[in-house]
Order: sequence, then structure tokens, then C-alpha cells
Amino acid sequence: MSDNDFVAALLQRMTLAEKIGQLNLLSAGEGPETGSPAVRNIEDRLKSGRLGGLFGTKSVRSVRAWQEIAVAGSRHGIPLFFAEDVIHGHRTIFPLPVALGCAFNPQLWHDVARVAATEAAAEGINHVYAPMIDIARDPRWGRIAESPGEDPFLAARYAEAMVKGFEGDDPTAPDTVVSCLKHFLAYGAAVGGRDYDNANLSPEEAIGVYAEPFRAGVAAGAGSIMGAFNALNKRPMHAHRDLIRGWLRGTAGFDGLMVADYTGIMELAAHGLGDRETVAGLALIAGIDMDMIGEDYLDHLPRLAEEGLSRPESGIAIPADDIRAAIDEACGRVLALKHRIGLFDDPFRYCDEERAARFPLAPAHRRVARGAIAESSVLLKNDGILPLAPGKRIAMVGAIADDQTNLLGTWAVSGDHRQAVTLLEGLHASYDGPITCVKGADIVDDEILAARLNVHGQTVFLDPRSAEAMLTEAVHAAEAADVTVAVVGEAKEASGECSSVTDLALPEPQRVLIRALAATGTPLVLVVKAGRPLALEEEIGLADAVLYVWFAGTEAGHGIADLLTGKADPSGRLASAFPARTGQVPVFSQAEPTGRPYPGRFEKFKTGYLDLPDSIHPATGLFPFGFGLSYTSFGYGAPRVDAARLSGPDAEAVVRVTVTNTGPRPGTEVVQLYVSDPVARITRPIRELKGFEKITLAPGEARDVAFRLTRRDLAYAMGETMTSVAWVWDPGTFVLGVGPNSRDLQSIEIVWSA
Repeated sequence: MSDNDFVAALLQRMTLAEKIGQLNLLSAGEGPETGSPAVRNIEDRLKSGRLGGLFGTKSVRSVRAWQEIAVAGSRHGIPLFFAEDVIHGHRTIFPLPVALGCAFNPQLWHDVARVAATEAAAEGINHVYAPMIDIARDPRWGRIAESPGEDPFLAARYAEAMVKGFEGDDPTAPDTVVSCLKHFLAYGAAVGGRDYDNANLSPEEAIGVYAEPFRAGVAAGAGSIMGAFNALNKRPMHAHRDLIRGWLRGTAGFDGLMVADYTGIMELAAHGLGDRETVAGLALIAGIDMDMIGEDYLDHLPRLAEEGLSRPESGIAIPADDIRAAIDEACGRVLALKHRIGLFDDPFRYCDEERAARFPLAPAHRRVARGAIAESSVLLKNDGILPLAPGKRIAMVGAIADDQTNLLGTWAVSGDHRQAVTLLEGLHASYDGPITCVKGADIVDDEILAARLNVHGQTVFLDPRSAEAMLTEAVHAAEAADVTVAVVGEAKEASGECSSVTDLALPEPQRVLIRALAATGTPLVLVVKAGRPLALEEEIGLADAVLYVWFAGTEAGHGIADLLTGKADPSGRLASAFPARTGQVPVFSQAEPTGRPYPGRFEKFKTGYLDLPDSIHPATGLFPFGFGLSYTSFGYGAPRVDAARLSGPDAEAVVRVTVTNTGPRPGTEVVQLYVSDPVARITRPIRELKGFEKITLAPGEARDVAFRLTRRDLAYAMGETMTSVAWVWDPGTFVLGVGPNSRDLQSIEIVWSA
């Protein structure tokens, strides 16, 4: 029986209370909470049919126990679905999404999601709150750690690959899960980078930039979408009917489940939309199918279904018939999801304890995680000190050099840091020279900040020794070494949800440590672990090499050691531009031209900053989007086009470039294509990413890389409102730029006529 027929027949037999019960989504209370405390009397709700799904279970036995109660408590044997946050892995933790974005590799993204789906499904999970695809252009926002970065084209490819990896080809297969795109919409555009704050965007930017990954994820088959905490242009997203029912379900064609974020419906009252009853009605009519944690649907929809919602003072008049129709619609989508993945056929199909014991942290999964580190780490500077020459005396310095607690990064809710490999362990296993490891400095030295960072358990340990004693020990170790490897960066809770910051510099004790190590004259390598782009202007000048490894996950020590020793080539390229200083943010590659453009140096009455060196572009940062070095070098030939003049809607532009490995080692390069549209109906970005290809070349090897462009690739979003935005195309000249990053491009023009 089809999903639609099954759901229609079941809805006919259900009472109003049973339908509303399916819209309730609660936490099992087996993991950390991210808002108001969750309801604990879950068993009572299950026995009375007042719960549609649970998230946060931590074992297959727990899943089976809850499911048995749910099926027995429902007149119709309706099962629960079980959900979990699987942001960058389940038990095997991969590099953060902001790092994975740097891989520029859809096959890797697919493989990461496949591993995560296999592990989650083996433990009874069938619905994952991932991928997180919020565009993020302000690194002060802590949740940039969970984002694939600043670029809509890159994020769209990430969304497609992750959705296909999670959901597979068969929704009833035992190793697939329903994906959930989040957070709709513009959560990453929070004012000031303050988490949960609101966003103000033009219709063109909202749809053309922030909605583009959602469009791609829907087209790839995403089964669900989560709403965002923020208001967009004064309208809170959990009540944004125009965008949810209009753009998402209408224009984008989404027909899956729309879930609230944690207490997202309840929080509409704090946004100023009315009391709890009012906001429950507004969220339902807007198109939010399931209420997470707040239980406002459970408490208020029965009355609204009988009386409707009337608030004349606010211009709200929703008839009871419309409320009941919306309840049927929402319940139907919950039931359809459960039917599609086979839960009605076998409610316990995900409860296989043998699979649960076999799959998590399997050797094959750890190999994928280890390889992902080389693909996502970014070499920002190298004066020839990396890879490390064999047999050298290494001084490893830093509070996180031999620390497991800060390896996994934020939102690794099912990961166990005790299973992770520290960098000291990894380097000992890969390097044949003597290694001395000392702390040198605390991660932070502010007790109040340390307490905030330890909110989910202690990860920051303040050393009882004085700062001077630790620094002296580090200097002595560096002076006795051939190379110093300083492992610096953030504590894991310094980025992530509710971890916005005002200062993107390294914590001061670590900056003091780096200055002292550089002053010894011993060659200095910085290994930076963080969940956001940091402002490293001074540190780049002090160090001989800088390797940005983010929070690298379970295999961190082995994967980073592979890079330091040259067993792997760093092939990550920045998915987010790096500012020189905090005051420069936001910086990103899709900067728009002004009437007084930056001329390459400071000039009065031209755009720029009075206090920024001429060598740093004010709009694109210290390191531009797409930047990254390798242990070899690559040469680019001049770009070529198959035809310089094209016409008609079905034509295709082809641009080719020859890339050669001009260095002594094998290496991997990310060849990037950017497009500029010099004349349009509205101001357009100076450049936009429109293609990339990751290639590995032997020394001396050359390869032709071809990119193909259609008219849709050259179109842009334009409209007076977000729901009226259309993609338009203008004939004329287009500039195609090819190169290793968004700054260092060679260009060629084409002319495309109507």
C-alpha cells in the first residue's frame, strides 16, 4: 500500500487526541539538554498515545523498551520514530562540518554520512538531525562549527551528498536513516554573530544564498527539515507561513516532515507573537508538523480544534476547520515518515543488538575518519619545515597536545572522547624521533570563562602551577629541540551552540606562549584545533608553518600525525575565509562591488579600513575562501573555452584548464571555477563559486580539468519579496576565473546571447 493510501486509511480511524499525540516530540533524557528541561514522565505519554517520536536515546535496549510501551499504548499499534543529533558522526566522530566543508569532496561527505547512518541505525536511530546546512559568514557565531561554511554552491553540494549518504536508495534498508536539513532559514545570519539572534536579509540573499542548500537537499530527497530559532526580517521562522508553506513546500517542492527545534514553538511567545495558545496555532498553520519539547500542541490544539484561534487585536482569525485540517495534514506527514521507513511493518526493525555491537567504531569506519582529517585540514603556511624530517628532536607544547577531552569538538553527543587518539599518541606511533611534551600554558586563564566552557563536563583544567613556571618549562623544551610543535586553539565548548564570542584571537595565555616559543629561534610549527576561523594575523608572522586541523574527531592523533610526517598531503581548502582581525568580520568570497572599490591599498574615500595593512583585502580576509597549501606545488595553464560566443537557452559553456604538479611529491589540488557577471539588474557578487574538482597528481603529472556551465549556473535570484523571488538570467559578457582559491585566478571571458 502506498504511503498516501495507508495514511488516509489510518487517519480515518484516529481520534483528534490521537492525531495531536503524534505531533509531540520529546527527549528521552539520556543526553545533554539544550534548553528548558525536558518532560520526564514519558511512559505516561506513551501509554496514552500522546507521543510521536523520541530523541536522545543511547542504546538499542532503550529504544526497544520505549517502542514496546508505545506500540502497546496505541489503539492502532503506531510506533515511535527515534531521532538523534548526528552532526559529524555517531560513535565514530569525524572532523567538524566546517572542516568537512574544506574537503571539497562530495564522495567523502557521502561516505561520512554512510558511516554515521550505519552506526546510528544499528543503535535503533531512524531519524537524524543532520546535515546542518546553515550558511555562516560570521565566525563569531559559535555554530559555524556545524556549518559547511560560507558558500551556497559548496553547501548545496554538501547537502546533496550528505542526504544521499544518510538516506541511501532504499528507505527500509537497515542501515539507512531519515535526514533532517537544518535550520530553516538564515539561522547563520544572526546579528552580531549572537546565537539565537535575528537576521535581516534582502529577498535575493535569503533565497539565493541561505535557501540554496535547502533547495538542493530537498531535491536530493531529504525526508525532514527543522525550523530555525531566529526571526528573519522580523518574522520568527517557527511561524513563517510564507517561507514554510510558500517557498519550501511550494517553490522547492518539499513534501516531508517539518519539525520544530528545541522549544522553538514555545519561544514564539518570547518573540512577542502572543501567549502559548496563540503561538501553538500560528506554528501549526505556518506548517510546523511536530512540536519539540514544549508540548504546546498537546496542551492547546484540542481547544483550538474546537473553537479556532481569534485574536482581533493582532489581526488573527483562524477557523477551527482550518486548525483541524492542519492537524490532519501534520499527523499525516508523521505517519507517512514512519510508514515509508517500514516501522509499521516491523516497529523493532532497528532494534538489533548484534548490529549495535558490531558497527560502532568499526575499523573501516575509523579508516574513513582518519582519511577525512587529511582532506579537511588546511595548511595555511609552510616555510619548508613540514613535513617533519625524520629523527628530529620534537618539543610538543600545548594544553591540548595530549588531551582527549577536547578532541571531538562540539555536538558529538554519542561520541566517547576516551576512544579518541591524542596528537602525542599519534605522533609517537608515526614518528621515529624523540618527543618531549609539556603544557606551556592553560587553554584559558579566566576562571569564569573556564566555568562556562565546562558546562557539559570538565574539559578545561587550570594548572595549579604559575603561568611563569609553565612558560619557562616550554621555553627550555623548545631550546633543546630541533623543531617545536605547538598545539594551540580552543576548548571544544568554545565553539558550537551558545558559544558566540566577541574576540576571534587565540586566548591570551596561548598567544604569550607562541611569542616565547618563536623567540627561542627553534623552528615553530603551529597545529591549530578550533571550531571556527580564528584571527591569526600575529601568529602567522611568528610561525614557520601553520596547520589548521579544526576539531578532528576520533582519529585526530593518527590523522594529524599523518600530515605532520608527510604520510598524507594536506588537501583541505578553506570553506570559510579567515579574517586578520575580529573587527574585519564578516569576510567572504561573494563580496559585492561598491561605487568606490578597494584599489589594492588604502586610499582615502575608497572602501577599506584605516588600520588594516594593504596586504590584507578588507572584504575577503587574511586567507580567502578556497585557500590552502600542499606539500608540493601546482602550475595552472591559461584557461580555455570551447566557444567564446554562445547563444540560446540550451547552450553549454565549457572551460578547461591544465593543472601540473610542479613539485617533488605527489599532491592533491582543488581546482576551482568562479563566475563574475559584470552587468546585471542588481548588484552582483564580484565572484561566485560555480565548480570544483579535487585531483591527485604525481610529480610532473599534468591533467586537463573541464567545467561545464548552463544558463541556470549564470542566473541569479531577484524579487521584491522572498516568496516572489525568481531566478533570472541576462545575456552578455561573463568572466570565468579558474585557480586554486577565490583570490588567485586566471580569467577568460565568454559572451552569451539570448
